[in-house]
Amino acid sequence: MRGMRSKLLAIVLFCALSVSAQRIPQAIEYTEIYDFLEELTSDGVINSNAAIRPYTRDHIAALLTEAERKDSLLTKRQKDDLQFYLQDYALERDTLPVYYSYGHRHVTQWITPVSNLSLADPSLHILTKDKIFKMRVRPILGMDLDYNKKGLLMHRWYGAEIQMDIAHHLAIWGSIRDNSWSGQGVTGSKIHYGWANGRPYPALNDIPGVQYKEANYGGDFSDSRGGISLYAWWGSIGVQRERIQWGDAQHCSNILSAHNPAVPMVTLQLTPCRWFQFDYFHAWLPSNVLDSTYYYVENEAEGVTGREYRPANKFMAANMFTFMPIKYIQFSFGNSIVYAERNVQAAYFIPIAFFKSLDHLLTKGLGSENQNSQAFASISIRPTDHLRLYGSFFLDEFKFARLKPSNKEHNPVSYLVGFNWSGWPVRGLSLRGEFMRSYIACYTHSIKVLDYTSNSYNMGHYMGDNAQSIFVQLAYRPVRGLRLTLDYTCDTKYRAYEYLRNNIAGSRVQNPIIAEKPFSEKIWRNDELRFRAVYEVFNNCYAHVDLTYNNARAFVPASARIEGEDRGWNADGTSKDLAGDALVDYYLNKYTPVYLQGRNITFSCGLSFGF
Repeated sequence: MRGMRSKLLAIVLFCALSVSAQRIPQAIEYTEIYDFLEELTSDGVINSNAAIRPYTRDHIAALLTEAERKDSLLTKRQKDDLQFYLQDYALERDTLPVYYSYGHRHVTQWITPVSNLSLADPSLHILTKDKIFKMRVRPILGMDLDYNKKGLLMHRWYGAEIQMDIAHHLAIWGSIRDNSWSGQGVTGSKIHYGWANGRPYPALNDIPGVQYKEANYGGDFSDSRGGISLYAWWGSIGVQRERIQWGDAQHCSNILSAHNPAVPMVTLQLTPCRWFQFDYFHAWLPSNVLDSTYYYVENEAEGVTGREYRPANKFMAANMFTFMPIKYIQFSFGNSIVYAERNVQAAYFIPIAFFKSLDHLLTKGLGSENQNSQAFASISIRPTDHLRLYGSFFLDEFKFARLKPSNKEHNPVSYLVGFNWSGWPVRGLSLRGEFMRSYIACYTHSIKVLDYTSNSYNMGHYMGDNAQSIFVQLAYRPVRGLRLTLDYTCDTKYRAYEYLRNNIAGSRVQNPIIAEKPFSEKIWRNDELRFRAVYEVFNNCYAHVDLTYNNARAFVPASARIEGEDRGWNADGTSKDLAGDALVDYYLNKYTPVYLQGRNITFSCGLSFGF
């Protein structure tokens, strides 16, 4: 009996140690590989979980390997793309990249007594002969130019990234990207921000959020990411700073959209079998809200003291369960909580937990306001080859009583539905569409520090609450590495409110804001039509050319202002009641960057090593 146990233990250890994984996330900004995997999924070649991103590099390598085994289902162009991407994930397959074109070898390899090295695309790859240590070092360099009648914007970035895998159980990675924006008559606060109440405000667009260091020539920001992960074949646990997306979406998710700057977090992922995946994280969020009780005192030695107030603490815990009972259906659900205690709360480190229940246990008996909890779900169905249907639902607050026709209140929820029709009647051609709506007070809270935001950016859909977004894309891949897209986006923002409630002490509000009619009067709209051509010269190096027409304008609501409605604010936080052109200018400046206001035709081009 003891001998049998020893054999079983040996088998388990062998299986664990022989895994050739590398649990390093593939940044979601590298859209080309994700778009290719989405194409293969819609064609029924592979089955990927689009509800949780980023994918890990070893998972992408496994999907590409699966597609390689089914190459009879691929077109010639797809086979070329497949071989192209397999080279980028060679280390994850325990080999080095080798590139061939026109019968010539385009990679330099060195063989040493203990390891093999290769230089490609341009990256340095190291693989020891016993395959215990793998390393990839890659430079990062890029420039984008945007030009329209407002002037020229130049975005430059440079840096490097390193990825290491040790003994098939420890992954370490890191990157730094130093970014610089310059332009005509713009500062860091006005490049991709709106401007309201004398301070920058995240604009309503899908450009990833940053925290600028302003300069007279424009703005700078640095983006340092990385992490460390301990893993086995069945899962991983780690500490990292990366952008993450939860919820199935091709344009912008309404659960976690990766719109806000990356945040540090503790992560846990379990993949014990092919049909189940569990994800959890606990994150530290920049609140951008000052704590009036927490400050530094400076210049004490000189007898003249000053106070430097510090931001309030803000944290988030979230989990997501994903089930794939059959190949053509995926269903995910989970919940999260945003909380603002002085210190982290140990209860929210329980991965498999219903956080609202824990919140009631910790705060309800004190008679104080609860923290901000959410629930969400995502589903993907492929009813036939070439067609994938998907949707996601975000529930910020819910009461069954609000479903009655006699109740004027609406639950603050968000929903998104979409489709992807790919590969028929023309292989390489796809049509995508998404429709999103978020009700009043979704993502917001009556306590500002508990908003569903990080660095002041909404963590859900970039349009925020009481808003609607329509996205349609026609894409075509004629040859290896080339993707042509024609996008139409229609974003509409309706009347904007602070979340005022009538059930808190001292409230003067007669009716809560959620009793207002949603989607009734628009205050801002932007229509955008964009043609984009992207060609990936070699792995992680691509050039793009864009031609975009947009029309961003604002409107004056016909109804009289109600308490809590945003029609301008004074510097001391008291409300204004702007009207006419003054209100139009206020909304336009708040929601739209200067260089995109009004009608514009913008030409963009760029070249990137990395992303």
